[in-house]
Amino acid sequence: MKTAIWLYMFLFLAFFDLHAQYPILTPFAISLGAAPVFIGWMMGLYALTHLPGNLIAGTVIDRHGSRRYIIFSLVSAGIVLLLQSFVHYPWQLLVLRSISGFVLAFLSPACLALLASLSSDNVTQGKFMSGHGVVHTLASVVSPAAGAFIVAKAGYSATFQSLGWLLIATGIMAVFSLPRTLQKAVRPSGPADDGTAAPVPKFQVPWRIYILPFVISCSQGILFFELPLRATGMDGIMSTGILFSVMSIGALVTLSMLFLNRYSPYKRVLGGLFLLAVCFYCLAAVQKIPLNVALFILGTAKGIIFPAMASLFIQLSGGSKLGRVFSLQSIAMSIGSFIGPIAAGQLRDFVSPYFIAFILLMVGLMMLPISRKPGSLLYSNANQTPAS
Repeated sequence: MKTAIWLYMFLFLAFFDLHAQYPILTPFAISLGAAPVFIGWMMGLYALTHLPGNLIAGTVIDRHGSRRYIIFSLVSAGIVLLLQSFVHYPWQLLVLRSISGFVLAFLSPACLALLASLSSDNVTQGKFMSGHGVVHTLASVVSPAAGAFIVAKAGYSATFQSLGWLLIATGIMAVFSLPRTLQKAVRPSGPADDGTAAPVPKFQVPWRIYILPFVISCSQGILFFELPLRATGMDGIMSTGILFSVMSIGALVTLSMLFLNRYSPYKRVLGGLFLLAVCFYCLAAVQKIPLNVALFILGTAKGIIFPAMASLFIQLSGGSKLGRVFSLQSIAMSIGSFIGPIAAGQLRDFVSPYFIAFILLMVGLMMLPISRKPGSLLYSNANQTPAS
């Protein structure tokens, strides 16, 4: 539990640092002379450079553990942010954001694998994933508004420098706090008929389940691209930061409902995904709903989805090769984050980007299995094993 507490603290500082950039990156790029289409490509390439990092992370985390890659990711991202404070041209920002995408690709799978390895119990693992979501959301509640406030008071350069030093300091703290070795959690197996331990069954995550992180991150990338473009200037930056915080408060509401962990993660993901699609449809077509209300409900949907999705991947993998499992999940999310803002930048003159997100989420829902037939890996609760 001590390791989990330290990890939550590091995650809070890291997520605070990263989310503080959301409302200011687009205005910063515009101040450098970048067009909306260029901004879409910049955000997309940031996600695209996640892919090689994710591919490397899947193997090395399972082989060497999470500690060194958490430290590497935090310190490297901090150095990139320090360099970002000296940017004067859009292409320089594009290069640095691409490098940042690569080094941060190790952080999420390493943290999730470390948290999952702290226990072999499904319910406990679900609580760890919910804790991860709560920490993530707490940081994202205050960080967008804080980032916008710092920019308004100190300017872009000082903001990037302060955020960079914060990441570097967090990485240095991790050096002295995270354990060098950690016993791998192995899912227990029941005794066989002859009294000996039964072999642990082999688990495999169906490929179409990776549609989930793809469509979710694609819609999220569209939102992060489109929302900051609604207003410019310092007042617009502050307004956008507050809207991101409202969305995070919505996520915090459902993440705090720990009793949800008792329900099937697959059903939670399906329900959250449908609610997320409805929210994007409202953003695109129902103008009478206030924007802050729609974003609050959208946040509640995200608070349902992300811990449930992590628990689902742990269940389907059987608790083995978690580095690779979460790496593949991150790859799917990186591809979605690459396609989302680029599609929004190219098509926003013809159709609402929010409607594109709605269509993608509904297609994702339709491609997922909705029944549990014999042999299906999508079992009904955390204590069941897959049917044979």
